[in-house]
Amino acid sequence: MRTAIHAIAGSAAVSSVLAAGIAVIPAAQAAPSAATAVPVALVSHGSLVQALQPWPVLREGSNSAWPPVTVRSLQYLLDARGARLVVDGQFGPKTRAAVAAFQQSHGLAASGVVYQSTWQDLILRVRQGSRGPAVRAVQDQINFRNNKNGHTLAVDGVLGPKTRAAVIAFQRAMSTQVRGFAVDGIVGPQTWQALITEALSG
Repeated sequence: MRTAIHAIAGSAAVSSVLAAGIAVIPAAQAAPSAATAVPVALVSHGSLVQALQPWPVLREGSNSAWPPVTVRSLQYLLDARGARLVVDGQFGPKTRAAVAAFQQSHGLAASGVVYQSTWQDLILRVRQGSRGPAVRAVQDQINFRNNKNGHTLAVDGVLGPKTRAAVIAFQRAMSTQVRGFAVDGIVGPQTWQALITEALSG
């Protein structure tokens, strides 16, 4: 399932890129703060969308084609939208119920199965200064791509300079593989899709 971009670099290489990004992005380049994450308005990315892997389809059960971090991202994003889930990477009945409730509230078929349309409504734009579970999802995904047992970033829900630098490093690595990939330190639709679909994860 995860070919092309997923396979372009091993975890050691990505860890080096992220570490380099954290080291070289000065605080003076920090983006203006945003107090909270805000809903993402999707825009057409033309060939960029086709270059990225499709959004994962997740449903109650094992979801064995995807690592637990993918389900954790779903749970963090649901919590950012008002759910109160334990983020454990297990798609159980409570996660299914939260997905169905979110889908119903957004005019989607309340199937409890997470398709592209659910992901696209669920993601939130985060940038330096953002706080909350959506930021935890970003930090968790960045940690998944390192060789330090998940300790590159504190998963604290605060998008500070170190997390922003890691996001920029990830975006910079993606931009060498996907033409037009934005390198701006903002986690919007492009970056979310790359993160959720495990691009650069080895």
